[in-house]
Amino acid sequence: MNGFNGEFFGTLILILIGGGCSASVNLKRNYAHASGWWFVCVSWGLAVTMGVYVAGRLGSAGHLNPAVTIPYAICGLFPWRQVLPYLAGQFLGAFVGAALVIVFYYPQFKATKTVKEGNSVGIFATRPAIRAAFFNFFSEVVATFAFIFILLNLGNFTTGMKPFIVGLVITVIGTGLGSTTGFALNPARDWSPRLAYTILPVPNKSSAEWWYAWVPMVGPLTGGLLACLLETALL
Repeated sequence: MNGFNGEFFGTLILILIGGGCSASVNLKRNYAHASGWWFVCVSWGLAVTMGVYVAGRLGSAGHLNPAVTIPYAICGLFPWRQVLPYLAGQFLGAFVGAALVIVFYYPQFKATKTVKEGNSVGIFATRPAIRAAFFNFFSEVVATFAFIFILLNLGNFTTGMKPFIVGLVITVIGTGLGSTTGFALNPARDWSPRLAYTILPVPNKSSAEWWYAWVPMVGPLTGGLLACLLETALL
């Protein structure tokens, strides 16, 4: 199926574990409540690792991210005929993963009444620490540029220990470059869970903050494309 299965199930695992981490940290009546930024970064890094392993085993290149797939295709590093199946797998997998998080943590959502208590779209999607459009966009461009540029120099990142290395990359980008915007790095990781939060019956939910959603879409795609253009120019 041109990688659809791998991208779907890999992205599902990514969001199920990563989004589960965010719910665990933010919602009340969890043992990991308020565990801190290191917990978040390491958990999301390992979520990516496990997603890449699943995707690679099921026959895809383990992109799990339109900011990998689209720039790779533009720069001739990935066949265009596989772009739509990959994107479909990524966005659908992320939506299903987010839906599973909602069901899994349903009692905790009911126990957490307000945004101030931790029940917000930030469990599913990214939010800026300081609302400043240019700097939010710049943060996502730079963080994604660094991520994709490293991936390009890892080669086939689904084999051996490389998925673990990818997870370490996510972790260190989170600690070094992620605390301004929540380091989306990935339009599917942000938009599909944001949509799930919008249309599914999440207890006590507030705004999905779609006013911000252009940043985690355009920023990562821009950063990924810049990284691919630089890589192809250097080779």
